[in-house]
Amino acid sequence: MRYVPHEYQEYAKEFIVSHKVSALFLDCGLGKTVITLTAIWELLYDYFDIRKILIIAPLRVCYLTWPSELEKWEHLSGIGMSAVLGSEKERTAALGRKAQVYVINRENVEWLVENHAWDFDMVVIDELSSFKSHKAKRFKALKKVRPMVRRIVGLTGTPAPNGLIDLWAEIGILDMGQRLGRFIGGYRERFFVPDKRSREMVFSYKPREGAEDMIYNLISDICISMKAVDYLDMPECVYNRVEVILTEKEMALYEQLERDMLLPFADGDIDAVNAAALSNKLLQMADGAVYDENGNVKHIHDRKLEALEDLIEAANGKPVLIAYWYKHDLQRIMERTGAMELDTAEDMQRWNAGEIPVAAIHPASAGHGLNLQAGGSTLVWFGLTWSLELYQQMNARLWRQGQEETVVIHHLIAKGTLDERVMAALEKKDCGQSALVDAVKARIGGVE
Repeated sequence: MRYVPHEYQEYAKEFIVSHKVSALFLDCGLGKTVITLTAIWELLYDYFDIRKILIIAPLRVCYLTWPSELEKWEHLSGIGMSAVLGSEKERTAALGRKAQVYVINRENVEWLVENHAWDFDMVVIDELSSFKSHKAKRFKALKKVRPMVRRIVGLTGTPAPNGLIDLWAEIGILDMGQRLGRFIGGYRERFFVPDKRSREMVFSYKPREGAEDMIYNLISDICISMKAVDYLDMPECVYNRVEVILTEKEMALYEQLERDMLLPFADGDIDAVNAAALSNKLLQMADGAVYDENGNVKHIHDRKLEALEDLIEAANGKPVLIAYWYKHDLQRIMERTGAMELDTAEDMQRWNAGEIPVAAIHPASAGHGLNLQAGGSTLVWFGLTWSLELYQQMNARLWRQGQEETVVIHHLIAKGTLDERVMAALEKKDCGQSALVDAVKARIGGVE
């Protein structure tokens, strides 16, 4: 297929070419893969600036997105790609194949650094936010070889999913600490103050007064952001909350678990050993079922299933995609609605072909690189997630360029439960991230 870039795509490509270190905060659907591959082609064959490139991406994106985009566009001929995936034997063989671009999933970065003589002069991190933890093995491994990398590009649509504290690792792996400092302690001390804490234990930090603008200014020379609504003819997107109300008996069980961290049953208790486990159990109860101490499922209520049935009926034959979080949710959804799980590439193709009227998918399986907009325009969040990244990426599977109908995103929220706090947290994180994205927005031809 012949590639005729939009003006914003040409701008983004030139940004990569002209910056040895760059971070592109691009909304889903803007074509970050073809933009990056086009920049790689020019750097390889026009500028002779690089010779061997490593792309680090989520596993499914390694298999589906990067190879298919390379095959799709005529102008990318001449670039050979080798997928460093599968067993250790298969990965080693892939590294031995002659190519210009090597694609590896992020979980194997540590293995690559420890077992392969480093000879990559350019690195592309597809989904930079997966390097937001400076304690992660992938971060530490890549940091070791970062001085040997001449060019590096970070791509993401969610640059700060949990707040600005994440930026230290993400920007640091790109510029080796030049802008935000070499040490996380110094970054926290300079720009943040403790927020939630218990005596000496600090659980979270909030920016000092004026810190946000200072951080934005420090990183603005290597970062640009682009929102799909600014550059594409995007369909309308409607967000809808559907409240479900538990009965007094059901709510009493929820409140007992919340208060005592224990619900006794003759064949296996529901217990929570700490605050994180309690949050997990309460979200399960809000959905209608929960795992007990033996791994068995305890049924609590069907309020969300009833509301889901109403939404499917109201769709009047239009396809409905359901985002679930727990396996017992999937089982109950399938039994109640006849939904089919989307798990394989073949499943996705059938959905896009309009062959599946009701489908269920886990947000982690649909997080990056999947196009599902051809199959439908209605998404129902059966169970919510604390992750802004997974939330936004899931929504973007339907709300993207090529979608011909208004996208409707329903959220099933059990009134009086943790669902309400999760929804509020997602909205708050989104507002915080939007400020960052706006601060480094690309200015093309002098116009934002």
